[in-house]
Amino acid sequence: MFLEVTLDLLQGFGTTCLIFILTLVLALPLGLIVAFGAMSSFKPLKIVVKTIIWIIRGTPLMLQVMLVYYGPALMFNIPVTERFIAVIIAFVINYACYFAEIYRGGIESITKGQYEAGKVLGMTKSQIFFRVILVQVIKRIIPPMSNEIITLVKDTSLARVIMLAEILKNAQDWAAKGFIWPVFYTGVFYLLFVGLLTIIFNRIEKKLSYFKV
Repeated sequence: MFLEVTLDLLQGFGTTCLIFILTLVLALPLGLIVAFGAMSSFKPLKIVVKTIIWIIRGTPLMLQVMLVYYGPALMFNIPVTERFIAVIIAFVINYACYFAEIYRGGIESITKGQYEAGKVLGMTKSQIFFRVILVQVIKRIIPPMSNEIITLVKDTSLARVIMLAEILKNAQDWAAKGFIWPVFYTGVFYLLFVGLLTIIFNRIEKKLSYFKV
């Protein structure tokens, strides 16, 4: 029984990891684009982007997953058949907005004097950003970014709201058969995953510690 449950949970954990990886790969660069939109000098764009960020951050991720999956069928009579794709879309949009605020905070924390110093040295705007600003921004955003990424690990469990077979959904299926312990057993998988990420981020912070800001 234990081996059977473990194998079933491992299969669900594979889906959990895939949600995690795809969300990171897509949301990290998208978040930077959204951050630039939120800092744009073009006011209409800035207002639109900030409004989207406000809506996404102000509503539950579970609700957003349900909206992406059930919304098209309810509003346009176009059913979404791929649960996994619906989850990825909702997660990417949600985390891109959170990452955007972290990026924005990091970029805006850099003093204007550093931009001016780069100009005095004859550097272009892109050179100033990538060679001077970005390295400092990365150092500053690692702690809040790591917190969001660790939160993402646990948020993957929300995929079960549309019956996607991730690890917690598989555990709940066992609970429905009268075996409640697999639900608590999933905690081991989450703890190991988060523990690994914590080690990775600690090492990244140590490597960047030479750069004092």
